Amino acid sequence: MTKSKAKGTKAETDAVKFLRERWPGAERRALSGNKDKGDIVGIFRTVGEVKAAVKIELAKWQRETLTEMANAEADHCFLVIKVPYKPVAKWDFWLPAYQVGLEDLSFTPPGELPEVCQWVRMDFVLGRDVLDRVIWTVR
Repeated sequence: MTKSKAKGTKAETDAVKFLRERWPGAERRALSGNKDKGDIVGIFRTVGEVKAAVKIELAKWQRETLTEMANAEADHCFLVIKVPYKPVAKWDFWLPAYQVGLEDLSFTPPGELPEVCQWVRMDFVLGRDVLDRVIWTVR
């Protein structure tokens, strides 16, 4: 395993451990070919993507996360970015703004991904709590 692959795997594992405090069923997803469905599953109709890279490619990762949500036929998604030298609770946690009611997507046809959407950043610990409320609101 390459050094960067090991770094990514460790970040995914650490993120899953943190999420299991709220969702015991959260787990890392095995690679699924060219129709990737996210790094984290086991949270109701939600997929998560985890990144641990030196070079931040936020827009690319956000598009990738939305695509993986569509591939998994999920309703929600999130993006976690490891922040060097910070505990997991302080890593960056991103949610599409429309998933938390902060952006109107009435211009996007049902079942289609928005071409552009705004995202909201928060610490992982707050993001986990917000995601929990979002999921329970739609259940």
